[in-house]
Parts: sequence; structure tokens; C-alpha cells
Amino acid sequence: MAVVHRTTLTPTKLELLQAWLPAQPWYAGERPDPAKAGGFRLDDPQGEVGIEFMVVTDGGAAYHVPLTYRGAPLEGARDALLGTAEHGVLGKRWVYDGTRDPVLVAQLLALLAGTAEPQQQSVSDTPDPSVLTGPAALGAGAGVASFSTAHGPGGTVIDLETTAGDRLALRVARALAPAPSPDGTGHVSATWRTPDGAEHRAPFVTVV
Repeated sequence: MAVVHRTTLTPTKLELLQAWLPAQPWYAGERPDPAKAGGFRLDDPQGEVGIEFMVVTDGGAAYHVPLTYRGAPLEGARDALLGTAEHGVLGKRWVYDGTRDPVLVAQLLALLAGTAEPQQQSVSDTPDPSVLTGPAALGAGAGVASFSTAHGPGGTVIDLETTAGDRLALRVARALAPAPSPDGTGHVSATWRTPDGAEHRAPFVTVV
């Protein structure tokens, strides 16, 4: 169970994103001024890594930013580091682009397999029924054997091989636009709110 602490983070997530967003190939703005707009969390079974699928609005756009929070650096992922921040309870945290983090990728696969449950973004130990999934066809109990991540203007693709020998690609949407959930395809869809208060839904992740 992930515990959501009511405390400070310095710098804040939004401050880290303000510096990180302009370098991403899918970012279409000029001077980022991100605002939190929605998202959800997944639990790390080991209770070590925070996993958040965050949505921020920036101008007229909405961006999906999976993040992980670690108590020590992730080996081999320096280029995926957004920065470090001081957590009021947990101390120094290393904040990563979660599409490069094996813990997030493993739990995303579990979510698509129906063995992980999405959690409320800001409340401890509370499932989030607004997050909808279309199960992927996977071998029983399959975990992640290996994966690679590629970013482009159209978003992020995670190519992975499971411990059951399945090969699949997960397209992680980055610039979000309202869209229906795809039929007959493994996916994760969730909601966010624009500054005018309107709620929108789109696939955050699709098996392609």
C-alpha cells in the first residue's frame, strides 16, 4: 500500500516539470507553466518506489507524465532524472520519468493483466474506479523480462518482453486529447480536468 503523505516537496513536482518539459519531443508549448489536472497512482508491491501517472495542463494543452519517486538513484537512468527533491517525511527523493523505471513498467503490465488496482492520486489506500482498463492477452503471471523506451513527437513507446515470452509494445500518450477507449485492445484510460472545470477522458496507455 502506498502512503500519500500530507507534507512538503521542495522543489515541487510542478517546478521540476517546468524545467523538464521543454526538452521533451512531444511538448508543444514554449514557456511551461504546468498546473496539476488529474491522474492516479499504482502501488509498488515492495513499498519502495512511488508510482504516479500525473496529468498537467499547460496553456490549452494537457500532458500525461508518468513519474516515479525513489529513495536512491536508479542505476543507468541518469538521462531520465527530472531532478531531486526534499520530501518533508521521506527525505531526499529522486524523481524519474516513469517510462524508464522498471518498477513502473512492471506495475503497468500488471494493471493491463488485471492483477494491479489503480489508486486515488492523493488519498492513501483508496482504489480509483474512474481508471478503466481493457485487459491485454498475456501469459498467466507474466512479469517484465526486459524493456526499452523510445520517445518521439507522438508520445512514448515501451517495447517489452514478458517472462512468459510475450512481446508487446505499450504506447504511452503524452499530449492528451479527449477520445473514447479503444474496443478489443489492451488499454488504460483515465480522466483529467481542464482549467474551466470540464472533465475529459482519453486512453493514457494502449497496447499496439
